Amino acid sequence: MGAAGSKLEKALGDQFPEGERYFGLENFGNTCYCNSVLQALYFCVPFREHLLEYYGNGKSIGDAEENLLTCLADLFTQISSQKKKTGVIAPKRFVQRLKKQNELFRSYMHQDAHEFLNFLLNELVDILEKEAQAVKSDPETSSPPEKIANGPKHAQANGVSKEPLVTWVHKNFQGILTNETRCLQCETVTARDETFFDLSLDIEQNSSITSCLKNFSSTETLNAEDKFFCDKCCSLQEAQKRMKIKKPPHILVIHLKRFKYIEQLGRYKKLSYRVVFPLELKLSNTVEDADIEYSLFAVVVHVGSGPNHGHYVSLVKSHNHWLFFDDENVEMIDESAVQTFFGSAQEYSSNTDHGDGFYCSWLRIFQQQKSNPIGNLGGAILILLNLFYSFVDLVRFDIGSPSTDPPFSCFDLDVTVARFTEAGPVNLDVSRGR
Repeated sequence: MGAAGSKLEKALGDQFPEGERYFGLENFGNTCYCNSVLQALYFCVPFREHLLEYYGNGKSIGDAEENLLTCLADLFTQISSQKKKTGVIAPKRFVQRLKKQNELFRSYMHQDAHEFLNFLLNELVDILEKEAQAVKSDPETSSPPEKIANGPKHAQANGVSKEPLVTWVHKNFQGILTNETRCLQCETVTARDETFFDLSLDIEQNSSITSCLKNFSSTETLNAEDKFFCDKCCSLQEAQKRMKIKKPPHILVIHLKRFKYIEQLGRYKKLSYRVVFPLELKLSNTVEDADIEYSLFAVVVHVGSGPNHGHYVSLVKSHNHWLFFDDENVEMIDESAVQTFFGSAQEYSSNTDHGDGFYCSWLRIFQQQKSNPIGNLGGAILILLNLFYSFVDLVRFDIGSPSTDPPFSCFDLDVTVARFTEAGPVNLDVSRGR
């Protein structure tokens, strides 16, 4: 990596960001799914800062009981504290702990980056909640942990409900959806809130992120066999159903489903549909008519034609420079080169043993632009996508740092995007967080 590292440093020259480190991650046998997500999370600044703060404020990681959180904090600290600016680090301890924690990742078979991210976030939440409960039970602890506003309530043994503890994972990734159902007989509206860490969306040919997100707040009619049981009418009635974002997460994960089960074939088929996504994204709130603007800054993409084989790579924008991470290898690329991968099917060649495939549909990350009128929403939006000839692509949008949590009205996903065309609607399928 010495030569590659020197090449990257020479490419950046005097523009090499002060204090930043660009390190590749060693592959331990089909662990590219892990490496690509870890790189995206590392360059998700709010997430990285929270994790390093946890490392700095907590007791020594070496003295703590080993878990995925301590292993991840140790890995991020290793990277950020390196004397060299570039190189390779072996995430051996983290991968070993991951395989020990979940048998799904123990084999050397091809794994799913989306499943890994979901498991990791939920596992971090479990660990942080247990630690918070331990601190709460300590008589010397005076300050109570924060609660999740408007989150789902957990039942105690005595039947009294309580708010779940809020963690910095919740602060970054958790959003709240409102599922509104209006009975067409009595006009009663029933609203149900649910939290989520990510959203999974169906895709259609020649669709776009615009159409996917607009469909998020589209109205669905429930009739025939899908009638809604109205508590006021005490019977099944036709109704209209609509899903809206009540509180947008600081990091939003969207997964575009590219694999469809074909009964005639008895297997899943890859949907190589063209799904267009932007470099800039604008979400509009229909209540206050205020816009949230984002700029792309990261991508995780699957290279290959099927769910059981291929290779994951990641692309991140750090300090206005685009970097390509392919396990141990780190290279600098032009922004124009990033756009050429959009919707393309260029042949992928590599000296790794991950098989042939295609570069395309890079995972993209958007940062909030200065003109954002409601920047106090804070955080970032992380989107996992499946795009043209890819399985899981990761896209993150950053919308700044929160000061306080404002009283949100529900957000209709009215989306305006630069540099791509409109397309038809898609169906919504929500994969919930904790």
